[in-house]
Amino acid sequence: MARFNTRTAKAHPASPVTTTGRTLTNHQGGRGRERDARSELFLLAVTHFAAQDTYYESGTARDNRFVHLMRELAVTDPAWTAGLLAWMRGEGNIRSAAVMGAAEFVKARLDAGATDGPSNRQVVASVLRRPDEPGELLAYWTATYGRAVPKPVKRGIADAVRRLYTGKSLLKYDTASKGYRFGDILNLVHAAPDPDKPWQGDLFRYALDRRHHPDTAVPPASVPVLAAHRELMALPVKKRRAVVRSARGAERLAEAGMTWEALAGWLQGPMDRAAWEAVIPSMGAMALVRNLRNFDEAGVSDEVAARVAARISDPAEVARSRQFPFRYLAAWQHAPSLRWAYPLEQALRHSLANVPALPGRTLVLVDRSGSMFWSRLSERSELTRADAAAVFGAAIALRADHADLVEFGTASDVVPFRKGESVLKVLGRFGDLGGTDTVAAVRRHYRRHDRVLIVTDEQYAPSAHGDPTEQIPAHIPVYTWNLAGYRAGHGPSGRHNRHTFAGLTDAAFRMVPLLEAGRDAAWPWERTAA
Repeated sequence: MARFNTRTAKAHPASPVTTTGRTLTNHQGGRGRERDARSELFLLAVTHFAAQDTYYESGTARDNRFVHLMRELAVTDPAWTAGLLAWMRGEGNIRSAAVMGAAEFVKARLDAGATDGPSNRQVVASVLRRPDEPGELLAYWTATYGRAVPKPVKRGIADAVRRLYTGKSLLKYDTASKGYRFGDILNLVHAAPDPDKPWQGDLFRYALDRRHHPDTAVPPASVPVLAAHRELMALPVKKRRAVVRSARGAERLAEAGMTWEALAGWLQGPMDRAAWEAVIPSMGAMALVRNLRNFDEAGVSDEVAARVAARISDPAEVARSRQFPFRYLAAWQHAPSLRWAYPLEQALRHSLANVPALPGRTLVLVDRSGSMFWSRLSERSELTRADAAAVFGAAIALRADHADLVEFGTASDVVPFRKGESVLKVLGRFGDLGGTDTVAAVRRHYRRHDRVLIVTDEQYAPSAHGDPTEQIPAHIPVYTWNLAGYRAGHGPSGRHNRHTFAGLTDAAFRMVPLLEAGRDAAWPWERTAA
């Protein structure tokens, strides 16, 4: 009789975030699972905002752990680590950690004399995607390792400068508040202009002049936006509002590269309805989202508001902005007018386009414990990891064929919802449930579901009685979505129907149908390359 070669035999697909089999103590004193170095770095990297405290770790401790892992893997596994860094700044949309990681990657490899793998220059250039980031990397390097900047760092920055520096970027990012101005960076890295951009040589010379001789610097005619900006800045203050209110006001502001932040200073007075309506056509989608409350307070017309609504809810604009889904939740919470509710709901749904419509019965468990509420998602946000968990949990449940949505902490409760209901409306039904007892929540709510998804920071106390994934039969997939990146996991991962994802975008959910189809899941950048 065949024991293995039968028609019912199924392969167990693997996922990249992998535990080693060894146990350790988590931050609450419970038993946790150790992950391998690549998995630990990935989970930390995609949940990490540099220098920011979380409930269980100080910003300094997280930075140190990130640096240690980055330096180790830069030497032992450079191709994988370079792929992680490029993905972080690209699809992952993570700025500070990617810049810091690239600097540490180069430093570790220079110290070790490593020559294999991708070039240090390429790695540096790969994480610099916005015109202010060359200055960010230089500032991090010199503050950490001194003013002697190695050639690979200089050359990588020079490559980025040629790609990123334009007249508009100079107006927006070359400000007196920066420690490294565009001119300083050009001096340090000796960037030559891009030969395919004949105007860039004039731009570089002007950046140097305005840094070292601001009173006499004259914008070049080959970069029209600079001349248009200079013309506006030369106008007497008392004539500036007339420009804003004129028939060509919006066009002139756009031609001069005037951002809404710069406009407020240029007017030297309040941003009234006319000012906002003139600058709105040249604002980016996420700048619009962040200013919805300001538009209402200024009395922006319904006609203009309709155009704003169309832009912020446009699927292509949402995809291009690459913003985290919780940004739309923040806007919804702060915008007082109901005219923004439906466009923000649409934008949120578009930002969660990768959430699959899972077949069968799905149990979705959302961690609403105190540690999830304590940590803000960024320095400028009031939203917490509990908010992000609720966004993703609700989106999964609403898309699934049949789902039971549960919030848990010390206790647990079903969160009611109806098919087709607004994600934002469902979010209002979540609460704050104190401590963390994932095991009790699983035991109470698992009823022969086809899969279980747990959105959590994976920390629980010894009183929670063990691994929550052990409460589920071995043949049922359990997917843990880690939103904090702590070292210890709450269960095994990587094989045998136990998998861990991470991050604040919905990209991880692409792996669920893949795994359930019996295919191994790759790291995101390896999947993209394939």
